[in-house]
This record gives sequence, structure tokens and C-alpha cells, in this order.
Amino acid sequence: MTRRLFVTTALPYANGPFHIGHIMEYIQADTWVRLQRLRGHEVRFVCADDTHGAPIMIAAEKAGQTPQQFVAAVAATRKPMLDGFHIAFDHWHSTDAPENHALARSIYLALREAGLIESRAIEQFFDPAKGMFLADRFVKGECPKCGAKDQYGDNCEACGAVYQPTELKNPYSALSGATPVLRTSEHFFFRLSDPRCVEFLEAWTQDGRLQPEVANKVREWFARDESGRATLGDWDISREAPYFGIEIPDAPGKYFYVWLDAPVGYLASLQALLQSLGIDFEAYLADPALEQVHFIGKDIVTFHTLFWPAMLKFSGRKVPDFVYVHGHLTVSGEKMSKSRGTGISPARWLELGLDAEWLRYYICAKLNARVEDLDFNPEDFVARVNSDLVGKYVNIASRAAGFVGKRFGGRLSADVGVEGRALLDGLRAHAEPVFQLFDSREYGKALREVMLLADRVNEYVDRVKPWELARQPGMDAALHDACTVCLEAFRVLTIYLKPVLPALAAKVEAFLQVPPLQWADAQRSMGAHTVGAWQHLMQRVDPARVEALFEPPAAPAVPAAPLPGGEAIADEIAIGDFAKIDLRIARIVAAEAVEGSTKLLRLTLDVGEGRHRTVFSGIAAHYKPEQLAGRLTVVVANLAPRKMKFGVSEGMVLAASHADEKAEPGVYVLEPWAGAQPGQRVR
Repeated sequence: MTRRLFVTTALPYANGPFHIGHIMEYIQADTWVRLQRLRGHEVRFVCADDTHGAPIMIAAEKAGQTPQQFVAAVAATRKPMLDGFHIAFDHWHSTDAPENHALARSIYLALREAGLIESRAIEQFFDPAKGMFLADRFVKGECPKCGAKDQYGDNCEACGAVYQPTELKNPYSALSGATPVLRTSEHFFFRLSDPRCVEFLEAWTQDGRLQPEVANKVREWFARDESGRATLGDWDISREAPYFGIEIPDAPGKYFYVWLDAPVGYLASLQALLQSLGIDFEAYLADPALEQVHFIGKDIVTFHTLFWPAMLKFSGRKVPDFVYVHGHLTVSGEKMSKSRGTGISPARWLELGLDAEWLRYYICAKLNARVEDLDFNPEDFVARVNSDLVGKYVNIASRAAGFVGKRFGGRLSADVGVEGRALLDGLRAHAEPVFQLFDSREYGKALREVMLLADRVNEYVDRVKPWELARQPGMDAALHDACTVCLEAFRVLTIYLKPVLPALAAKVEAFLQVPPLQWADAQRSMGAHTVGAWQHLMQRVDPARVEALFEPPAAPAVPAAPLPGGEAIADEIAIGDFAKIDLRIARIVAAEAVEGSTKLLRLTLDVGEGRHRTVFSGIAAHYKPEQLAGRLTVVVANLAPRKMKFGVSEGMVLAASHADEKAEPGVYVLEPWAGAQPGQRVR
């Protein structure tokens, strides 16, 4: 039976370009969508930019733009990146689009009509300098539990304590540095505590729509009152002006909290797509056969398993059929973090000319149906891609295609003999098991199965030895059959890999001169068919190019003759921004060259902590190690450690230069006056 599927991924926040976590999720969803289409199912696959909220408004203000201009610039970066990684959404939309404004208001009004919206007066910090109420993350101060400075208004990163912003000691606005004041304002709440919501969500979250570990986790969020009934807390869904978002009906100056209108973007994007196709949106969603599927990361489970389904249910709309949750991506065992410099940049990947399908294959080879983090290990990545894709899969065609082209004019044999048929029948028998593994999101198991099948084919090639048959008189028929078996097997394996490797599959289809392959084609033979001329399909991974992903980026190019005074002054910051940076005096205990790098020196620093730190600094072109040992310098002491190819760097040494470090007068490491001591703070 043909399935009808409406599939989405989580909406990326429009405050910057895609990070690798986005790309990982899109690859997972795109692979699943392509699989369903190869099977003949109908899929609408959509996403959108999540554009609203205070962070966007503030970032736009700093950039001297309107929020609309700011998010438009970010949106312009989306398509090249998606195309680069062969991710094929049917439509990409924006939560600031008219469809989303109308749908968000419609859902809110329906919830209000159902008696699930109420207003309450609450006390909240207000920034008198910016003239706005402050979200928890825009309030900082000293932790009320351990006294750590510069902690956010919701939790302490030093001791892990959770608290209210009003509990902070010496609070200040992270936006202006001003001391916030408490003010009372009216907020709107979605009453998740209503027994109707609780009863629905208790059933919906436990009926097989979620992975078992997700269902178990969600169950923990239902507290029990004295009578034993499950309870949930209400959800604050409003924010005060100024705010970039959707104004709440009948409440001037009040806006929907971004997390209310963001998931509505799924529906808005679908609506825009269907309108372009002349399909009735409401009728499409009303089809009982339609399956609504969301792919999301484990950090946003709350919104997608409590708030979102309840919003849909009690506004009279279809609820999700499945929410598929995945873990995070790590690098060599370290958590991905842009601030720590341990993330892989998707833009850098494409910029270096790394094959996007290497990454697609490697990610899928590690994915499963559970909520587990997967690790990108550079050495394992190189070994697996080269072994599986080049050494096993592509190798099958390369060992046979030349003989078919040169000896038989590209024509395949009509009959391949008993042994060949047995091998091909064995490959075809795995079509359904491989499909089921992919369909259940056990991608790693599916790809291991495909590579075991590739091993069988390579064992066949090693056994029949086409290269020896080609040298023996009278063995043309046997050679023809053997090479035909190889190319037929290669076609079947290509079908199994096509959801993961769509661009490579297109090259194979062009070489074999066949229409776009479908899953059912695995059961058919090409017969006495003529194939095209063989061209190499995939390069081996060069480890040096992968290592370049983790090298410090080159300094941006600037005009050869810089303006007097060097670079222009950066954008204005508040005192609170500067207070985040902890600059300390450090003594360079030792300096040494880094083997394998022409840019870096390894510095051993004494920052007055009773231990030594290692910092990698890109100053090798300007200083010899012996020039630095024993000197004092200034280091950014609270920079998160960054895992690099050569080790972990625990800070950043400050130096003066123009943007073009090759220009005169060069690079100068900062050196305090004599008398300064390691550990002293630079203020």
C-alpha cells in the first residue's frame, strides 16, 4: 500500500549559517525520505527558518539591520549548503511568512476558545537602558548557591544549580550591563495542567509514537499530586514588546514566545508548498491516511512531545504520528561546540572540496534507531569510507567495466550462468531486509548488510579472476558472463545505497544507461543491455584534506595597503560583554615547533594556577621557539578548551597585527611590563 507522508526536520534558528548538527539531522531525514520515494511512497518534505525571538532582534540591531534584513541574509546561505550535501527538501519556508502568522494566530484562538489560555501577572527583570524585559539568558550575575560570577539567569555552569533570575546576586543585563529592575507584567499561559491535556499527553506519549527511551524520559515529566493524578506545569507563551515575532490577537504589545510559533512553521511550510501545487491544505491534513513524521535532536524533546502535540490536539488539528529523536554529534569523543572550536564547519567541508557523500555515508553508517550520540573520528572516517565505498563497492565495477567496454562493445551478456545467477539471486533476496532496516532507521545495520553483500561479490571476482580469463584463448564467453555478473551486482548494490548516496547513484545510472533506479528494480535484470564508457566514480579520502578541517582558519584577506591605523574599530559592545573575557598574565615556560604544522607553536604557560597549560598559537611564521621561552604575555584564560589535531589548546595568547598577518609590520605577541606576575587579571 502506498504511504502518504508529511516529513519535517527541526527548524534551524536564523541567527547564523548551518552547523554540522543541522546537516547530520538533514542527512538522516533526507535518507529516509529518499528511501520511501524509491519504494513508491508519496512524501512532502519541508522545513523553514525559525526567525523570531529576542536573540534575532538583538543580533540584527548590532548588525545595523532590521530583523527581516538579518534573517534574509541568513536565509540566502541555506540553498547552497543544502544542495552541497544533496539534501532535497520540497520546500524551505520562514516562520515570518504570512502563512505562519495566520496559522499561529488561528491555533492560539482555538486554544483560547477551548479554555486553555489564561493570563497572569508575573514579576520579571526589566533592563532600564534597553527598555525591555529580559529573558532568563539575558540576565547574569553571581550564582546564589556557589557564588560563581557571570552566571546566566536560569542555571549555574560552575555548580549546576537551577534557580530563578531573581535569585542571582548582583544581577546585570547581558545586553547593556545595566542593573535590571523588577517589574510586573501580564503574561499568557497555555494550561498544560488542564486534566484534558494531561490525559491526552499521557496516552499519546506512551502509545508507540516515540522511541522507548524517549517515552520513558517523558513519563518522568509527569509529576503526581496527593491523589496520585499526573500533573504538568503551565507554559508561558507570551513576551513583551519590543520583540520580533507575531503579535498576540487582542493583546497589543504582546507577542507569542518564539517556541509557540516555531513548530507552526512546519504547517506553514507545508501550506506554502501545497498552494504552489494547487492542493487543498486543509483537505490534505484531514486525510486519515496521512502520516506526520518529525526528525528532531534530543535537546528539543520537551517542545515536540508535550507542547506541540497538545497545541495541535486542542486546536482541532492532526497530531504527529511519529517523533524520531537522535543524539548529538561528537568529534573524537568530544562534544561538538562552536564556542570551543571543536565543531566541523559544513561550509569548510565544501570549501575544501571534500565529497559530501563521504560524510553522508559515514554519518549513516553510525546512525541507529536509538537516541545515541555518534562520533566523528577522522582516522575512522578515512578508513571506513576508503574501505567500504572505494575498496568494496566501486571496486566491483572498476574490475569489470573495462573488459566489457573493450572486449564486448559495452554489451552485457544475456545469460550469466548458474553461479552468477545464484550470486545475483542472493543479493536480490536482501532487498526487503535492507529496506526494513533503513525504514526503521537502523542505517548502520543496513549499510553493514550491504557491505557484506559487496564482500560476496568481491569474493566471486577473486574466485573467477576476470583478468586471467581475459588472457586465456577461448574464454571470452566466461569473461563476458563474469563481468556481466559484476555490473548487475553493482547495480543492485547501488539501489541499496541510493538513499544515502544519491549523487553517486546518478553517476552509476548514467554509466549503466538506465532510468533512475527504484527499489523494485533490484528484482529485475538489465539483460543484454549496453552500458556506457567507464569513468572513475569516487576518489579515495586524502587524510591531509580531512586534517585541514581542524586547522585554524586563515586570516581574512584585506587590501594590500591598509588604511592608516589598521583595521576599522569593531562594533560597540557593552561592559557586560567585555566582562565575559578573563584576561590573565601568563609566563611562557616553554615553546616548541609542532610537527606536521607550519603555522603552530606549542606554548607551555604558567597562569598562576599551580599547573601548566598548553596553548597552540599560529605564530610560527613570526617567532622562533627560543625567542619566547621565559617571556610574560597575556592569555584569554576562560576560553573553552579546543581539541585540535595536535592536542587540546587551553586558551589563546594575544598578539597585535593587521588582519593580513603577512603585511608589515607583522605579528607581535603582547608582553606586559616587568613586575607583572602570572595569574594577575588584566582589567
